[in-house]
Amino acid sequence: MVQNKDTQKMNPMRQIRIEKITLNIGAGKDEDLLKRGLKLFQKLAPNKPVKTITQKRIPGWGLRPGLAIGCKVTVRKNSEGLLKRLLAAKKNILSERNFDNQGSFSFGLPEYIDIQGMDYDPELKIMGLEVAVTLTRRGYRIKQRRIKTVPVGKAHQITKEEAIDFARQLGVEVQ
Repeated sequence: MVQNKDTQKMNPMRQIRIEKITLNIGAGKDEDLLKRGLKLFQKLAPNKPVKTITQKRIPGWGLRPGLAIGCKVTVRKNSEGLLKRLLAAKKNILSERNFDNQGSFSFGLPEYIDIQGMDYDPELKIMGLEVAVTLTRRGYRIKQRRIKTVPVGKAHQITKEEAIDFARQLGVEVQ
């Protein structure tokens, strides 16, 4: 007997959820921009931001190992409220190109003052940030656990279309 999608219960293992939101600012060699980015993340996210450090030497760009070139913060708890604020700053419109084949999506914000609850700070001036949202299902832990690591089955992986449907449930218009 075939059941309609609306009438059948959703399997709890198939529900998509937000694993984490990663906020990133690339500062390059600009030490002032790095300090301002750290200050912005302290206002925006509940977690403590960290500096991103170079691993390779690239003489053409003037980079050497151990040089701080950006900052980031990862938000795992209460991430849905933050995501809704960030999407509202983007006017709840994303492109299909913002979604990858593994079911995650990312977008950029040109100015932090577009985010609800954030006022202009003369110390920070105008700066933008990048947002990366990682989506998972229950059972994804099998690929990260320490003992008997196993890849996630193909039928259980999140597709681009499922990620777009999840974003639409949050009120996002995908073009």
